[in-house]
Amino acid sequence: MRRVIVLGSTGSIGTQALEVIRANPRRFDVVGLSAHSSRDALSAQAEAFGVEHTALGAEEAAQLVHDVEADVVLNGITGSVGLGPTLATLATGTTLALANKESLIVGGDLVRRAARPGQIVPVDSEHSAIAQALRSGERAEVRRLVLTASGGPFRGRSRSDMATVTPREALAHPTWDMGRVVTTNSATLVNKGLEVIEAHLLFDVPFEHIDVVVHPQSIVHSMVEFVDGSTIAQASPPDMRLPISLGLDWPHRVGGVGAPLDWSSATSWTFEPLDDEAFPAVALAKQVGRAGSTFPAVFNAANEQAVDAFHDGAIAFTDIVETIAAVVDAHEPPTELTLETLAEAERWSREAADRAVAAA
Repeated sequence: MRRVIVLGSTGSIGTQALEVIRANPRRFDVVGLSAHSSRDALSAQAEAFGVEHTALGAEEAAQLVHDVEADVVLNGITGSVGLGPTLATLATGTTLALANKESLIVGGDLVRRAARPGQIVPVDSEHSAIAQALRSGERAEVRRLVLTASGGPFRGRSRSDMATVTPREALAHPTWDMGRVVTTNSATLVNKGLEVIEAHLLFDVPFEHIDVVVHPQSIVHSMVEFVDGSTIAQASPPDMRLPISLGLDWPHRVGGVGAPLDWSSATSWTFEPLDDEAFPAVALAKQVGRAGSTFPAVFNAANEQAVDAFHDGAIAFTDIVETIAAVVDAHEPPTELTLETLAEAERWSREAADRAVAAA
């Protein structure tokens, strides 16, 4: 029986995690829950699962992790506010099932230094796929990581074609049902850029050996290419409960989590190169990742401000990445990476992004 704390329990990842746990009562026991602000929903979950320990907000979530003994903490919080709970989990030595990619991207070397080998288990479908594929060979045998992207709702469009798209169109993702920020990030491919940085930090593979390929069917979730020319791909229907279940009990698989692929029906999977001109976010993210320090935090914070501005009607869809690029270009990193300098960089980035939006 694995004792589980679910952070961000009322969000998409959290509710799906609780579905997995509810279906496997002899395997998992929920000992703690946290939500951002949904007090009533959190109370209902706590009652349903018999949980005594709950928290509201990131600071309380970090304290919850510190106070409650668990075998695994699933961090499903959205945004860089998840960094505190991530570091708190790592400090306890507890396994961290990480869906909150922003905390790793923003925290960078702070998070890597705090983690013991194997302590972080990725929950993003792409990184879970890579982790699964990496079990097929030794680390020295890896030549390249290949992250797949659905291409979002605007796959095949030119940059000029996307200048007039609406927030409603940006939220019409062809495959996944996610929140506003993540869905918009998938439309701009900022999300894929963040995932490239995450892959570098998780698996210690240089950026020049991490590629992105567009795969609209979202069946192959990512691939690992080995030095002998073999490529190992993880394929399954798009269902986040699979990587969530692996995160909860890594490296063991939980039976009956999702339906397998139907090999009795004819089907086609397609792959195509990423259009960097139409979607410059991935190339910008690689630049930011190579720069390190506070640049990823600045990239992420500027994006969050720009996404809000787009949905508020203040800027065009294509202005989102242009705003990020302008803020990144103006950033001067600190001499030392600490929680304080990260917080200051994020504050500066949000203000700089707001100024760029106002000037647009």
